[in-house]
Amino acid sequence: MTPLMHPALINEPFGDPGVFVDFLHEKRAMLFDIGDVANLPSRKILRLTHAFVSHTHMDHFCGFDRLVKTMLGRPKQLKITGPEGFIGKVENKLGGYTWNLFDESAADFSIVACEYHADGMLHAAQFRFQNAFERQDLTEQQVTDGVIVDETAYSVRAVHLDHRIPCLAFAVEEKQHLNVWRNRVTDMGLGIGPWLQELKQAMRQGARDDTQITAKWRSNGILQEATQSLGDLRQLVKVSPGQKIAYVTDIGFTPDNIEKVILLAADADYLFIETPFLHADAEIAARKMHLTAHQAGMIARRANVRRFEQFHFSSRYEGQADRLYQEASLAAQQDEH
Repeated sequence: MTPLMHPALINEPFGDPGVFVDFLHEKRAMLFDIGDVANLPSRKILRLTHAFVSHTHMDHFCGFDRLVKTMLGRPKQLKITGPEGFIGKVENKLGGYTWNLFDESAADFSIVACEYHADGMLHAAQFRFQNAFERQDLTEQQVTDGVIVDETAYSVRAVHLDHRIPCLAFAVEEKQHLNVWRNRVTDMGLGIGPWLQELKQAMRQGARDDTQITAKWRSNGILQEATQSLGDLRQLVKVSPGQKIAYVTDIGFTPDNIEKVILLAADADYLFIETPFLHADAEIAARKMHLTAHQAGMIARRANVRRFEQFHFSSRYEGQADRLYQEASLAAQQDEH
């Protein structure tokens, strides 16, 4: 199965937190946390449609300015979501600059900032470049089961966690994975082309079997075209469970936090989870409301994730990264007893 979503840490584990998730064959990507993003090339930043911020400590939000600078003058909208109070943080960031030097005919880059409240309400405001990023409040929405983004192909869920301030963890989940059987395409006398993405989109949207799909492809430089019903074309696509990627950082090891994280990350293909401290320093971790590597490994095991990746290592362990990896790995393999 060729994955739709391709996640990767944007910094080495001692650097600022951040995970970039690219979408195969789609002009989209998303980012979890916006700390130091110097390692993200402009071409990747320009693919971003969504960004999610766990909380606004500097190492999770200081890269916001670079995203804005890169996207200015582009006909793009970036939707960015964080915890309660987040819209004001975005407004203050944008308000720190003077926006008089722009051409009114320039492309109107905009930001939609959302903040997810503990009462389940999602507040939102728009900031448009053409309006000098003046705040325009949008209609509030009631969130169901933590789903803060719900699109045709995937959804994003958030949970509120305790870091002595509001802090969010996230999981992006593909609703179903659609994989084209290329040999079946040719067996039907059709060719590979962008029309296969249109076929997948129709299936994701629940289109009727009598929906007509026009296949277009090139053979020996000549454009070919054929129209068939969705019902006849379904055999070209294998449908399987979609991917799930969870992102968890900056939380205390409390019963409420752990229960929420295990439910959020249950059966995930990837769990990106912080491991700032060794368990020998559990008292320090508790004081700072962070996890130890042992605790993170235990969470990964209890959530039954296929793979977990560690990040957000404390600088006190420079040169000792192997100890953090080993401790988490052993905890992930231990039996409950």
